[in-house]
Amino acid sequence: MTMDNKQTGIALFLVLWVLTLLSVIVGEFCHAMRTEVNITRNFKEETQAYYIATAGLNQAISELIKLRTTPRRKEKLPDEKEDDLIEWRFNADIPAIPFAEGQFKVEIGNESGKIDINRANRDVLKMMLNSFDIEESDKDIIADSVLDWRDRDKLHRVNGAEDDYYLSLPEPYECRDGNFVSARELLLVRGVTPEMFYGGLDEMITVVDQDEASGKKKKKKQAGKKRSKKRTARININAASPQLLRSLPYMTDDLVQEIMEYRKEKDFRALSELLPIVGSEVYAAIIPYLSSPVRISPIFTIKSWGSVGNIRRGVKALVKIDTSLRRKYRIIRWVDG
Repeated sequence: MTMDNKQTGIALFLVLWVLTLLSVIVGEFCHAMRTEVNITRNFKEETQAYYIATAGLNQAISELIKLRTTPRRKEKLPDEKEDDLIEWRFNADIPAIPFAEGQFKVEIGNESGKIDINRANRDVLKMMLNSFDIEESDKDIIADSVLDWRDRDKLHRVNGAEDDYYLSLPEPYECRDGNFVSARELLLVRGVTPEMFYGGLDEMITVVDQDEASGKKKKKKQAGKKRSKKRTARININAASPQLLRSLPYMTDDLVQEIMEYRKEKDFRALSELLPIVGSEVYAAIIPYLSSPVRISPIFTIKSWGSVGNIRRGVKALVKIDTSLRRKYRIIRWVDG
């Protein structure tokens, strides 16, 4: 082989090596650019989905205000769209509504269908735990510990807990000895596990003061003390979740389903309308836990999910509808995600 042929071969090898290197660099650049484009697109769609969800929540607030200020019509006007006939009720299955480049899906709940953890007595607290697969002794511990958390003394009940228990934990803290200020505070109470709380308990309880929420003026402190001994939490049959209904004494899945089917068409106007559905025995057992007359609270829990393509974002708000306010509503609590 001549010297010229050797130099030609080396030059060809170097050219091939440079081309291979450039191909790798170009490939990496293209991959990085695709990744950046996908990240940017996902961020854009996530942002769009979030604001679509926010739009759905605001739409729900607007419709709830309308329900409070204008009578409901069932007939359709000639120039009215199908979307105008959607029932924005807390019992209704509200369909997904197209909006901008995606759609939103809204669920509306009412706080009257939850148990006020600051007003519930021991029987109500134990009833609330019926839908969880736990021992009776565990129910006693949780019920007594909730009552000990709320009361102002340092003496614990038979199965309860006070400072001596909470201060002995690996991460110690003191018992509140006062009303719960949020539902998540229940996680601090002896016996309540994250699995129970996020497995449905958080959707069954509320800490909203219903008297304050409804705008009732509180009387003198002494009178309030006298009433506080008698008051207890009761639930609205029209707003209670299936899990909470299932917790009521002698309730079965079939009976819960029948109640839910009834509520799809209309609300219970009186508790007596329950009798033909559940029967006299179940009716007598559950009536002490239900509110009468059947009234809704002005406090609503609104969940809204916005979606763009496969991207989905959600928002949740606790909202008070009050037509005496300038904006007709007040946001009590807002949660993103």
